[in-house]
Amino acid sequence: MAPVKKKQATRRKADAPARGGSGAGNEKGEMLDRTAMLTMMIRIRAFEMKLAELVRNLVIKGTAHPYVGQEAVATGVCAALRPDDYITSTHRGHGHALAKGADMNRMMAELLGRQTGYCKGKGGSMHIADLELGMLGCNGIVGGGMGITVGAALSVKLRGTDQVSVGFFGDGAANTGITHEAMNLAAAWRLPAIFVCENNQYALSMPIAKAVAMPDIAARAAGYGMPGEVVDGNDVMAVWAATRRAVERARRGEGPTLLECKTYRWLQHSLRVKGPDRPAEEEAAWRAKCPIARLRRQLVQEKLLDDAGFAAIEAAAAKEVEDAVAFALASPEPPLEEIELDVYAGGFIE
Repeated sequence: MAPVKKKQATRRKADAPARGGSGAGNEKGEMLDRTAMLTMMIRIRAFEMKLAELVRNLVIKGTAHPYVGQEAVATGVCAALRPDDYITSTHRGHGHALAKGADMNRMMAELLGRQTGYCKGKGGSMHIADLELGMLGCNGIVGGGMGITVGAALSVKLRGTDQVSVGFFGDGAANTGITHEAMNLAAAWRLPAIFVCENNQYALSMPIAKAVAMPDIAARAAGYGMPGEVVDGNDVMAVWAATRRAVERARRGEGPTLLECKTYRWLQHSLRVKGPDRPAEEEAAWRAKCPIARLRRQLVQEKLLDDAGFAAIEAAAAKEVEDAVAFALASPEPPLEEIELDVYAGGFIE
C-alpha cells in the first residue's frame, strides 16, 4: 500500500454569496436560502433561552447544556446535508436536533418529562433522538457519539448508498480515546464520515490552551490521513461551505474529513452548575461575533432583510417556543406502570 501523504489543516472562507436573492451560491451554482438559515439560528436561540428560564424556575428538573452562541455550527452543517444523512450529537445537542428537523413540541415535552416527548419523558435533554430524521441521538458521554458516527458510516458503505454520517463533538471530547479510534478507523476504511469539532474554547472549565498543545485540533487530521480544516464557527456560511466540501468528498468515496469550528458558548457549561468566571473581556469579544447578528448584517446590507422582517422572524420563533411549552405542560407524565418499559430490549428482567 502506498504511504498516505500528510495533509495540513487548512483555513478557508465561505464561497462567495450569490447576488439577486437571499440565497448563497457554491461552485455548482446551487442556491441556499440564507433567510432560512437565519431563521433556524433564531429558533435554536429562542428554544435555548426559554430552556434556561424553565430550568431557573424549576419547571424543568435536572439540568441541560445550553447551545447559545454556537448556533451557526449546527445550522451550517445540517443545511449541507440531505434528509437521509445521519448525525450524532453531544450533551449540548438541542441545536443539532432542531437543525436536523426535530419537532420542537416533542423536544420540549421530553425536557419536561412528558409522555409525548421523544423518549416518552424518560430520557431528558441528553437522549433526544429521531431515527426517521437520521438524528441518531444526543449523548451524555463525552465523545460517546463518535463510535456511532463510524458505525453509521460503515453501514452506508456496506449498503452501497451515498449517504454521509456526521459526528459532532467538543474540544474536550477531542482528547478521548474513542474519538481517536473512530477517526483512525474511518480513515483506514475510507468511510463517508465527517467529524465536526465544535471548539467552544472550554471543556467545562478547562481552557483549550491548557488541554491541547497545538493551536488547531484540525491539524490532527494529518495523522489519520484525512483532510482537516479550521472554520470560523460563528460564520454560518463558512460552516456550510466547509461542510459541503466534506460532504461532496465523502459521497465520492474519498473518505472522512475533520472540521474544527471555532466558536464560543455564551452561557455556563450546565444550567445547574456555574463554573468559574471567564474573563469579561473574552466574553464580550466573542459576543460581539454573534452568528445571528453577523448574518443579519449581511442580509440588511444586501437589502434582503429589514428590521421589520427580522422582528417577524423573532416573533414567530418566540411563539413557536411558547406553543411548545404549552404542548408539553398539557401532556401527561409517563404512567407509573410503564416504569419498567424501555429499560431492556425485552422488558423488565428479574
